[in-house]
Amino acid sequence: MKDYRNYRVQVPTGKSGEWSVERFTVSPENERFEQLRAAISASSRGRYVPAGTYTRLMRGETLVMSDTPDEISDHLEAVYRAHDCILINGLGLGIVADLCLQKSEVESATIIEISDDVVKLVGPTLIKKYGKRVQILLNNALLYKPHNGIKYGMVWHDIWDNICADNLPEMHKLHRKYGRLAEWQGSWGRELL
Repeated sequence: MKDYRNYRVQVPTGKSGEWSVERFTVSPENERFEQLRAAISASSRGRYVPAGTYTRLMRGETLVMSDTPDEISDHLEAVYRAHDCILINGLGLGIVADLCLQKSEVESATIIEISDDVVKLVGPTLIKKYGKRVQILLNNALLYKPHNGIKYGMVWHDIWDNICADNLPEMHKLHRKYGRLAEWQGSWGRELL
């Protein structure tokens, strides 16, 4: 099994509307502080960010996604299960799509994203790298209607800014919607809720 923890996105920095892609650096001192916090805080679940330079997707002042090792680990089950045609609800930094499309057993990825600004910032990198193997549709994941007869090897839902029990009704709705269309599906953070 491939280790993706050191993966970094290649999306350029930029701003579109209220959205931005930014680089940020975690110093060795901050890493040590985060390790200590993780060791004594049950709510951190042992998570911390190692020293290094990372990329984050921001909506205004809200951190929506980053390419830190713990965040990438949150998505690895979807990556490991991806095969044939896949569907991803939520583009984010394009991490899940990129990691899945690196696998030879993934034919294509359809990505549903509600924000045109996110598509403008992140989409060109994926399209340049994968061409026709990736399709990004500007739509609402909760309202999108897949073509009749389509079957996905994997469906991944990641349309929320944070892990919160308030997301459970939407997760349930999406899982019901794709239950018969997916060999496997999951939602970011669902197992923690």
